[in-house]
Amino acid sequence: MTINRKDLVARRHLRIRKKVQGTPERPRLAVYRSNLHIYAQIIDDVAQHTLVSASTIDKDLKGQFTDASTSNCEASVAVGKLIAERALAKGIDKVVFDRGGNLYHGRVKALAEAARESGLNF
Repeated sequence: MTINRKDLVARRHLRIRKKVQGTPERPRLAVYRSNLHIYAQIIDDVAQHTLVSASTIDKDLKGQFTDASTSNCEASVAVGKLIAERALAKGIDKVVFDRGGNLYHGRVKALAEAARESGLNF
């Protein structure tokens, strides 16, 4: 039985989700990284409700990137800034970071640092 990257990410995500849970006071900032895009959502797990979302396919960011450039760190920085801006507009300033089973490296790290610089605390 071979273990591929998708299985390893799923295992790590389950291990993380045992410990990380979003509450109304501190919702969860969940990151999903695909080959072409990166997505971020701020989720209240108690109410099972997405409060804020942003991604590289968002209409606010769509014109800035070509299809080849939505999978780089610059695009992740833009998504991180956008999610922080939208969260602060809704009164959310503290979150719990959920890297979605991905390593804290590259695009995930760029998104997290951009969100921190824009005012989110985690």
